[in-house]
Amino acid sequence: MRPPRTTSIRPLTRDFFERKPRRVARELLGKILVREEKHNRLTARIVEVEAYLGANDPAAHSAAGQTLRNAVLFGPPGHAYIYFIYGNHYCLNVSCEPAGQAGGVLFRALEPIEGIEVMARARGVAVATERDLRKLTSGPGRLAEAFGITRARDNGVDLTWPRSGLWIGQDGFKPRSIRITPRIGITKAADELLRYIIDGNPFVSGTKLGSKS
Repeated sequence: MRPPRTTSIRPLTRDFFERKPRRVARELLGKILVREEKHNRLTARIVEVEAYLGANDPAAHSAAGQTLRNAVLFGPPGHAYIYFIYGNHYCLNVSCEPAGQAGGVLFRALEPIEGIEVMARARGVAVATERDLRKLTSGPGRLAEAFGITRARDNGVDLTWPRSGLWIGQDGFKPRSIRITPRIGITKAADELLRYIIDGNPFVSGTKLGSKS
């Protein structure tokens, strides 16, 4: 069975993101990423994220200080930071902490809700079975492609403002159980427990397991 349509979504406020990345990451689980265009509305539930802590986190893009590339992370909280990786896909992050103090959360996996056909076309994936749904948004590169996210289009976008076309909201859903693990695909600070997943969700991108919380 495909996920039910979500109709009542309230945007998250700026102060939600004006906090430590660990707390923002944990509380983003279960929230909804929304892409709204003229003829399409895409929504998907956030099921996996990673926190990046800023200057004191060797794995964070902001660890070496502010540059033209990472300036969004040092700006106001709640804005999209997009980067291109491995020469083939984009990654979506949201800035945290007060302006001037870098921190961010990487989106690693979503559970599709609305606009599945549009996501499938963007990904070049045929959705014939429920298992095929996982191919749409399970992984940071996949979800960015499914939502049409690029640096040119979305870097710096205000994710608290629905009129921006890309935003984050809530519908009252709360995960029953959260699992915390080390982050995936990094070599620096690789043992830090900064990856948060909705425990048991089939759309989570990796198999690395940590402790329940």
